[in-house]
Amino acid sequence: MTQSASWLHRASGKPRHIARLASRAVSALFRRPFHRDRQTGRFGSEAGSLVVETALSLLLVLPMVFWLFEMCMLTYTYSVLGDAARQGVRYAIVHGTDTTNCSGPSSGCADSSGANVISVVDSSAANSFHDLTQMKVQVAYPDASSAPPSRVNVTINYTYVPYIKLPGIAQSVQLSAQGRIIY
Repeated sequence: MTQSASWLHRASGKPRHIARLASRAVSALFRRPFHRDRQTGRFGSEAGSLVVETALSLLLVLPMVFWLFEMCMLTYTYSVLGDAARQGVRYAIVHGTDTTNCSGPSSGCADSSGANVISVVDSSAANSFHDLTQMKVQVAYPDASSAPPSRVNVTINYTYVPYIKLPGIAQSVQLSAQGRIIY
């Protein structure tokens, strides 16, 4: 007998008896009666209720999880497209009439329609996980010039295609950014 075991034996007197009582107490705590009442035909246990409760809770939880996923993807797409519109405005601001590679409606610009701005927006929006073939980018110069301090507007219209069709999710996303040409 080890030193700690002999001490326990002397201190308690009957360690095996105490261990047996503790074992019975623990098994009594976790014992569930499972008997069938012969007269009514009902089970005395609640074993089947766990399955029913799990099924009912999954009916509520799973659509919420999918809806939350879809809302996160919508927010992510909105953020990426907003950044793409701002990138287009930055490009148009820096590439006014005073640069060699200008974009805008001013005379002397090779890109009078703003196609370079649209390609910058498209390449920036490619970071999104969605099919962006439905994205429409419009570049407008309200002052009809790309000379400083003219304004430029970049607008993106996109019909959001959800991964899972759930109610309450917006289908159309419109983003715009505006700036002044400084170069």
